[in-house]
Amino acid sequence: MSETGLIKGEDGKLRCFWHDNKGDYQHYHDTEWGRPVDSDIRLFEKICLEGFQSGLSWLTILRKRENFRAGFADFEFEKVARFGDNDVERLVTDAGIIRHRGKITSTINNARRAIEMRNEFGSLAAYFWSYEPGPADRPERIDRESLLALTKTDVSTAISEDLKKRGWSFVGPTTVYAFMQAMGLVNDHFEGCCIRDEVEDLRRSFVRPA
Repeated sequence: MSETGLIKGEDGKLRCFWHDNKGDYQHYHDTEWGRPVDSDIRLFEKICLEGFQSGLSWLTILRKRENFRAGFADFEFEKVARFGDNDVERLVTDAGIIRHRGKITSTINNARRAIEMRNEFGSLAAYFWSYEPGPADRPERIDRESLLALTKTDVSTAISEDLKKRGWSFVGPTTVYAFMQAMGLVNDHFEGCCIRDEVEDLRRSFVRPA
């Protein structure tokens, strides 16, 4: 890895270092991370999985994601909101996911809060995208040094504080910023990454939810 934070893949292309040339992680980097998302279900899924990731690596969660989807009704939050004690016990004994009781009950709670938010704003997408940072809130250049300083931002802190006021849990500012990066509210692919311009084009043409 160079000081720019780029590594060369087997195809000779330069990418952000963090996928470490692991096949499934590189696929996630190339096809998902940073691409703008307006699906309420996928937004809900991601913010919950970021909560599960706390203290772990995203790769650990990524490799269990299909198990999480099976256990949490594909993160359809109206269904998850109806989960009860039996579902909690089912998930606590599910070796395919992270068996953390607090994070499991948090996901059920957050599903109920998500319904309230959708009813208030029309969609989760409309809520989250209303916080999209403007150019003045972004670094002039995205590279390894600038990204290491971006574990949380004023915007992610504001979202975190507002979500907590609304009753959400496991949504700290660092968790929220990782969510923003993944869901395309910002483009944190490094300068020189072969995916950066593609993501920037997608963000440019993306119709922000109203």
